[in-house]
Amino acid sequence: MEVAHIGGERFFAKGGFMNRIKTIPVGIALLLLTVLVLFGMARAQGEAQPSDPAAYFKAKCVACHGQKAEKKFDPALTDDQYLDAILKGKKPEKPPNMPAYGEKGVTAEQAKGLLEYMKQLRSAQ
Repeated sequence: MEVAHIGGERFFAKGGFMNRIKTIPVGIALLLLTVLVLFGMARAQGEAQPSDPAAYFKAKCVACHGQKAEKKFDPALTDDQYLDAILKGKKPEKPPNMPAYGEKGVTAEQAKGLLEYMKQLRSAQ
C-alpha cells in the first residue's frame, strides 16, 4: 500500500483510510437507527391492537367494564349509541369517563368488532 506524506503526517494513498474514518459515524448512526426501529416494532407488537377485539378488550376495557362486560354496559342502548361512545367517548354522571378511541386510531369497523365481542361476553354470563 502506498503511503503519502503530507505536512509531516502519513496518510494512505487513494483515500482508503480516510474514507473509512468518514464512514464510521454514518455506520454508527445507521446501527442506532436500526436498533430504534426494531425496538419500536417490538413494542408495537406487544401492545394490543384494535384489530384483535379480545386482546384489545382485555388491555383497554376490562378495568371499567369487567371480565364479562358486566359493568357499564347497558343492553338497552342501540349499537349506534355504543359505537358512538366507543369512537367519541362519553362522560357519565360520575367518573371514570369513557375515552374516545376513535382519536386513538380505532376505526368504525374495529369498534363494531369490539362491540360484538362485548355482546358475546355478556351473553355467556
